[in-house]
Amino acid sequence: MSVLFQFRDALSGERKQALLAFQKQAGFRFKDLDLLNLAFHHRSFSNENSKSRVNNERLEFLGDAVLGMVTAAELYDCMVDRPEGDLAKTKSVVVSEDTLAGIALSLHVNEYLILGRGEEMSGGRGKKAILADAMEAIIGALYLDSGYKAAEQFVLGIMIPQINLVLENRHHKDYKTLLQEHMQKQFKNVPKYALVKKTGPDHDRTFWVSVDVHGTVYGPESGKNKKEAEQAAAHVACDALGLE
Repeated sequence: MSVLFQFRDALSGERKQALLAFQKQAGFRFKDLDLLNLAFHHRSFSNENSKSRVNNERLEFLGDAVLGMVTAAELYDCMVDRPEGDLAKTKSVVVSEDTLAGIALSLHVNEYLILGRGEEMSGGRGKKAILADAMEAIIGALYLDSGYKAAEQFVLGIMIPQINLVLENRHHKDYKTLLQEHMQKQFKNVPKYALVKKTGPDHDRTFWVSVDVHGTVYGPESGKNKKEAEQAAAHVACDALGLE
């Protein structure tokens, strides 16, 4: 018996209705709902359940490649007067974890995730990495189920608005990269981030980070993980330095 066939047996009527509702709002239609269902299964669930050894990581791997290909082709077509470096920078923003997580929330992907109890308790439904990975897994599942054209159509639908935001300079900026590029250009140095403190219980931590920019310290600023806190501190520094 194949892994996917075992997975089909676990699809309840209630779950099927939920998946039908999701694909309606997402704008596609799966031939095999079990494949879509698999895209929502985080490894934390399979790790905690001996009867379910499958998760969405393989679909995520495939979806990442499809997402990259479709986005790169669209940027090649729409940025005809821009060099390779500009295309690469734009692509890095539009397929970033922040962007994909935001798209996932707009599609209510968090409501359909299948998580392990530990991940559920620690706020996994709101974690950007889990949401972004699920989006890539959905793209991978759609590619397997309906082919490249269907996956391409879906990816373009969610990515073109993000590309337009970047081209109009209205996107969510990567302030850490912006600050680092400024430091390297001006001082031949890099920002120094410091974790100042952690607050809250283990399952709901808040991290506070400051950043030293050539002797001037900005922050501390907070985030639900160190990466978010570093971005917040870098944002404050960029504002102060007029780098927006």
